[in-house]
Amino acid sequence: MGKSEAGVNRRKFLTAAAASSAAAVAAPQATSEANAAPLPTHALPPSAAQMEAEIGEPQLIPAAVTSAGPGARPGSDFMVDVLRALDIDYVATNPASSCRGLHESINSYAMNKKPELLTATHEEIATAMAHGYAKVSNRPMGLLFHGTVGIQHATMAFYNAWADRAPMLVMSGNHMDAAHRPPGVPTTHAAQDPLALIRDFTKWDDQPQSLQACAEAMMRAHKIAMTPPYGPVAISLDAHLQEGFTDASLKIPKLTRVSPPSADIEALKEVARMLVGAQNPVIVVDRGARSHRFQPLLVELAELLGAPVVDQMGRQNFPSHHPLNGTDRARGTIGAADVILGLELADFWGVVNSYSDVAEPKQGRRLKDSVKLVSINSRDVFMKANYQDFQRFQDVDLAIAADAEASLPGLIEMVKSAITPEFRSAADKRKTTFGAAGIKQRERLLSVDATYGWDASPISSARLSAELWAVIKEHDWALVSRDVRLSNWPHRIWKFEKPWQFIGDSGGAGQGYGLGAAVGAALAHREHKRLVVNIQGDGDMMYGPGGIWTAAHHNIPLLTIMHNNRAYHQEVMHVQRVGNWRDRGVGRASIGTTIENPHINFAMMAKSMGVEGIGPIGDPKDLGPALRRAVQIAKAGEPVLVDVLTQPR
Repeated sequence: MGKSEAGVNRRKFLTAAAASSAAAVAAPQATSEANAAPLPTHALPPSAAQMEAEIGEPQLIPAAVTSAGPGARPGSDFMVDVLRALDIDYVATNPASSCRGLHESINSYAMNKKPELLTATHEEIATAMAHGYAKVSNRPMGLLFHGTVGIQHATMAFYNAWADRAPMLVMSGNHMDAAHRPPGVPTTHAAQDPLALIRDFTKWDDQPQSLQACAEAMMRAHKIAMTPPYGPVAISLDAHLQEGFTDASLKIPKLTRVSPPSADIEALKEVARMLVGAQNPVIVVDRGARSHRFQPLLVELAELLGAPVVDQMGRQNFPSHHPLNGTDRARGTIGAADVILGLELADFWGVVNSYSDVAEPKQGRRLKDSVKLVSINSRDVFMKANYQDFQRFQDVDLAIAADAEASLPGLIEMVKSAITPEFRSAADKRKTTFGAAGIKQRERLLSVDATYGWDASPISSARLSAELWAVIKEHDWALVSRDVRLSNWPHRIWKFEKPWQFIGDSGGAGQGYGLGAAVGAALAHREHKRLVVNIQGDGDMMYGPGGIWTAAHHNIPLLTIMHNNRAYHQEVMHVQRVGNWRDRGVGRASIGTTIENPHINFAMMAKSMGVEGIGPIGDPKDLGPALRRAVQIAKAGEPVLVDVLTQPR
């Protein structure tokens, strides 16, 4: 086939939005082998000497355990009842002694049903699981960790959840009373204030000293976590409260649903007046979609106004192929605006200003002088000072401290009341003109831009995205990873239409989020039998590869596609940039930034943890067949991983 003919085929493939995968070729040979005989799962109980050696001193029995009266029951059984009252379905844990009481109660009192324990091989994985789960289910997961060390392991994942405004209920064991602490490791892992480490990036925490106070603290924590802006909350559970006994006088408070803070009606009237009076209104949204109700509301508002929407993709806010989606044209769209409505923006300053990362950094305003800025943001309701996730200060003309989703119905009614026939005509014209320009840009993206390196090996991000779209588009699918490191090709090619099809990024940009969050999100999608896709970075994967095992152990269907560029490529580019500034070149930028010598075989890693691994796939002709096989496995209800050797971006 000649070069010209090949190019036509590529354009045809992509212009049709990757309607079918590349020409069929033989599937890569399966390399699965018969599993070795399983090891015995039973073991002899440890001797007293072994138990003594484990902690360095004889095991101490809490005084409360020996003083149970008639009708008493374990304190941790009562804690399980509280978790059930909170409607907590899952508790992810990495097990340890300070939370053994609650662990045993979930096992034997709850019979591991509501809540069900999820075993994680690291606290950071468990926390990321809760993060991803919350963004799909709009509900918190419980986390059960060990004292100070469990919290230390999970801190980065807590920060991601805080920055991303994701709710979760963290329960950390502790031995508060020094007179009753077991010596040795349990004392080493105890603290007077064990949650101090994460206080700057959790929404609320407590260390109750009685079972009644524990019930009230857990109920309050849930209420705070689920009041916008959402966020992680934490409770320190004393081991003696868990292992002691209760009496019949304890009461579980009533779970009340919190009505989110909505904008004042007069403020919404003013916003509507500004938007309807504008020639070029623009909406910019980041973490607007708190639930599935948000997207249709935003579509209605945008169409009423004929206003382009720039989606910063903190959630699935707006359909990717809607005529008013201006995400790929953000710079020009924002620059032409005379009124900008910002909804739940994490960084309004970054929207309206430019910053050039050069040897002598430059920054400047990218707006018209007359532009009016309006913010509706629940972040203004609750904020902390130390960690700078709130970004630089941006002055606006009207700031409304309220939940955007709760405020949209009122704003829509105010806009409807303010619209004139002349405005309606102008809005329809804007929508038609903007939509036509978007179609042209999309055609160029698919027929020209996406074809660069189409037959290259390693495989291009555009081809990976197009081939993947070809095999998932007929299914009820969801993407549970951000695609920015694939040059956003999935969002350029795929049709994101349903509110559950995307969950955004980590929030805090901390490595180690991806796989754990994907497993948690896939768990939330499981009851709906959706095909869940995770395009997984290789560097991020190595922070918590044990998430593969958790998916297998708990039968969580998940299709993981490795974006295996064998590097921390963001850092490669940073070192290259500085080398150029200093006239030293880029030849040594691979030192300390690449994942090579040896290469990691992720397919083999997956197989070692009970997950089908396919690849590594380096020849683009083998990609389509491998993906089709993987989709069949995932649709059958099992996790599967395809290791794809890719271009850097």
